[in-house]
Amino acid sequence: MTYEFIVPDMACSACSDTITKAIQAIDAAATVQTDVKTKQVSVDTRAAEADLRRAIAEAGYTIA
Repeated sequence: MTYEFIVPDMACSACSDTITKAIQAIDAAATVQTDVKTKQVSVDTRAAEADLRRAIAEAGYTIA
């Protein structure tokens, strides 16, 4: 399943790496693509959307 999130406070590549690691801690096989300019995070995973949202929030980021 592919999910798309807008993360307004993702500002740099370090933010992108943090979000990617948080998602992959839930699903190591997840494919995460981030775009700092558009603030978009695309995740191809078997994990539930609620778990992904929680992981991003626990990493310190908000989802629009």
